[in-house]
Amino acid sequence: MPNSSVGLVSKAFAVFAKDLRLELRSRYALNAILMFGVTTLAVVSFSLGQAGLPPKLLAALFWIIMFFSAMSGLAHVFVREEEAGTALVLKLRAEPDAIYWGKLIFNFTLLAIMTAIITPMFFIFTDAPTGNIGPFLAVLILGVIGLCGATTIIAAIIAKVAVKGALFAVLSFPVLVVLLLLLVGASTKVLDGRPLADIFTEIQGLIAYCVVMITASILLFKFVWLE
Repeated sequence: MPNSSVGLVSKAFAVFAKDLRLELRSRYALNAILMFGVTTLAVVSFSLGQAGLPPKLLAALFWIIMFFSAMSGLAHVFVREEEAGTALVLKLRAEPDAIYWGKLIFNFTLLAIMTAIITPMFFIFTDAPTGNIGPFLAVLILGVIGLCGATTIIAAIIAKVAVKGALFAVLSFPVLVVLLLLLVGASTKVLDGRPLADIFTEIQGLIAYCVVMITASILLFKFVWLE
């Protein structure tokens, strides 16, 4: 592996490790994401009960919970740098690409932890069918990657504005609406018992979305971060 690639990987891991240490101390983003996800899931479950909800409604509810849970905590990855005054030091110590990858991996870790907790609870509380769990996990992994890929660059954009929380959700929804439609469509087929071959089109769309979003974010991040 070229030295430049080794340096990029090591710096990206250093950024990730720094954010992880800070998060384990404060647990701000993790608590916000988990509390919102668990609370929303509990309210939805108790309101609707386990009355055999149709697959399309189950899929929509799951990804609505995932979307708003992500909105509650993923912006903090860059907001914390601005509030603590460490953004300038980070700019001097690491290249933009390394910073982006470190922040992206950190956001993926946060959302993966939330997903590992929320998903089993969702199936238990809503009595959703579990006979097609393999394809659902494939859709879930692509959904988490897509959410992180889009929200990381948006978090960098809104980090310096005054109304961060509201603007984060407002800017994220138009970018994520295509992803959410693909996720709901794929999850509906999976929960309806359809095989993986029947959601091949949605899987292709999800992979294309993740690749395009992460690639575009890498190209744009340098201009956003150094502005």
